[in-house]
This record gives sequence, structure tokens and C-alpha cells, in this order.
Amino acid sequence: MRSLKPVRLARAAAVLTAALTLAVTASPLTGSAQAHEAVTGSLVFAGDPGEYISGGQSYALTPDTTDMFDVTGPSDESAVGATVVTPDGERWFLSLSAPYGQKLRPGFTYTGARSWPEAQAEDPKLQFSGNRYCESGTGSFTVSHVLYGPYGYIREIDASFERTCGGSTLPVRGELHARMPEPPAVLAVDVALDPAGTVDTRTGEITVGGTVTCNKTAYVTLDVSANQTQKKTTAAGSHENLTVPCTPGAPVPWTTSFPSNIDPTATFQPGTATLNTHSTTDDRDYPATVTHHDTTPLTLTRA
Repeated sequence: MRSLKPVRLARAAAVLTAALTLAVTASPLTGSAQAHEAVTGSLVFAGDPGEYISGGQSYALTPDTTDMFDVTGPSDESAVGATVVTPDGERWFLSLSAPYGQKLRPGFTYTGARSWPEAQAEDPKLQFSGNRYCESGTGSFTVSHVLYGPYGYIREIDASFERTCGGSTLPVRGELHARMPEPPAVLAVDVALDPAGTVDTRTGEITVGGTVTCNKTAYVTLDVSANQTQKKTTAAGSHENLTVPCTPGAPVPWTTSFPSNIDPTATFQPGTATLNTHSTTDDRDYPATVTHHDTTPLTLTRA
């Protein structure tokens, strides 16, 4: 693995500026996976003298010669984006998108590509910008090869492009090649409920718990509730938004306590009840959320 380069304040500012440029100038990559740095690859481009974006210069940028060489794509496999930041703060952004509702097709050339906001739903979208940016323009791009992982994770991409700013006849031409790290595992979460709990008969507060298990670091959010049918009433209470930091390797225990706060006129008592949880966990690497609905008979004993 390539060692990390030291990042000075100026370079950190360049990275932030690049991220803002991506947000402002790019066609939105809806449902994007987290950006990842290419292991190998290149962004090569050039323009004739007088071409606005390149300034008439030639560039050959690689992960080893830049501070950032990130590639990302949306979960519907419709686009690819690359953000490159050089050690001296130059920033470059490339976005290639198929027409709305279509996936990028390997071995296909997209003509009549336009940039946001001029692009219509039926148009391919192409944006390439650096320290110089032109909003209007047309162009084309060819996706020679693309290989995906989970949720649109770009594993490999080879593409070429040509774009002309509006009002100019001079195009910038370039190629993007990238090979990415192995895609992260898709998040898996399991929630287990303890069928035994306790009740403080002085306050009616119950203590319940269980465990969460995950295959990678995540934060599990639990909405915990319990209800107990009694002779004349029903005791019911809940604790919402209980956050459990989960790390892989072993089940992580959790507990919580609450009274009958849904119907405060009733109180929990020793005996049988029902324990319920609704859990949500965001996958930090992919645009995905894992949800669980779990329930178990609960035996409450005196604390």
C-alpha cells in the first residue's frame, strides 16, 4: 500500500476546495458510495494552445504524484467521478454520466454530452474542470471498461473524453484510468435480545438488554420498547435513539432502563412481558442502511 504523504495546511485547504468544487459543478452522483483513493491509474489530458480549461498545457497525474486521486460512483452504476488534487493545490474534477435511468455501458461512446445545468434527462453528462471552469459546453466520452463492486463501487475504470467550452472550438481531450482497492465488506448486523429483565417495584422502572454483532465498525441505533398486559391495564414504555458503538470480533452488550412512560398510569410488575427493538445502522462505506425488527417474550424479575 502506498504510504500517506504529509498534508500541510495549504494542501488540506486544496482538498476542501476540491470537495466544494465537486459539489457545485458536478452533476449529482445520487446515492454515491464513499470515495476511495485509486491504487494505480492516471488522469491524462491536454488542450491546444488557447484551450481554456487546460490552458493549452498537457498533464499526466497519477495516485503516486498527487495528494488526492479519488474515484466514486452512484449505486445505480450510472456514472463515475474522479477528484484529483496535486501537491501544489491544483484541483481537477471529472464526471461522466449516462442519460437518466441508464447504466454506463462498457465499450460505448456517448455523444452529445452536456454539463449541468444545461443537460436534459436524455443527455449524457460530461463535466471536466480545474482551476478554470466553464459551465456550458458539449463533448463526448467513451467508457472502454468498467467493473463494479457492491452498490456501484468502481473497481476498475478506463474512459476517454473530449469537451469544448461554450463559444470555443478548442477541445480538451483526456483519459481516466483507475484500479481501486478491494471493495469493503457490505455491513452485516445482528441484534439479539435478552429474554430476562428486571423491574424496580418502587419506581416501576425496568432494565432490559441484549447484544449487537457486526462485521465492521458501525453505530447501531436502537428504539427499545416493552409492553406488559395486566389484569386491568397495560404497562408500556420505551427508550428511543439508544446508540451502541459496535466493533467486530464479539457481541457488544447493551442495556437500558425506562418506566411505563407511554401510559404513566400503569407500572411494570414482575411477570411476563414483551420486548421489542427497531434498529438502524448506516453502512459507512456504502449508501445503505441495515434495519432490524426484533421481538422476544420477556420475563421481569424483581430487581
